[in-house]
Amino acid sequence: MQIGEAAKLSALTVDAIRFDERRALLPKAPGTAGRFRLYTADDVARLDFIRQMQDLGFLTTRVRQLLDLRERRLDTCHEVRDLLKMKLATVRSKIRELGQLDRELAADLRKCNHQLKHRQKHTPRSCPVLAASNGRKATLHADRSSLRARLP
Repeated sequence: MQIGEAAKLSALTVDAIRFDERRALLPKAPGTAGRFRLYTADDVARLDFIRQMQDLGFLTTRVRQLLDLRERRLDTCHEVRDLLKMKLATVRSKIRELGQLDRELAADLRKCNHQLKHRQKHTPRSCPVLAASNGRKATLHADRSSLRARLP
């Protein structure tokens, strides 16, 4: 089948398939005399697997490693389990960091709401979130920047 049909069957774009070929996740398909690449059902299954692993948050290097393990088929469960355990630990760490960020944002929102309520009866003051300690905000900014850098 040609790339357009493989794209339809795998629910991907032609560009996504070519991208996977460039990243060596999908072997280059053999071409016809007319220079059309021909894909097989195995190629479509491989593309589906690649997407499943990416949907789980695995990066290209890990997807390639999982593809290699998948091709070996025998005695790979320990290695796959270790990769899944590492990914799960990373996800749980991000969840904890996001929970902390959620609590901090909710606290800052409460401060703003309190100040806005106070303004209805009194002279406006500066925003308590902006007036907060620079040291605390610098630390929070660094923590949030590191979290953003690690989010997929």
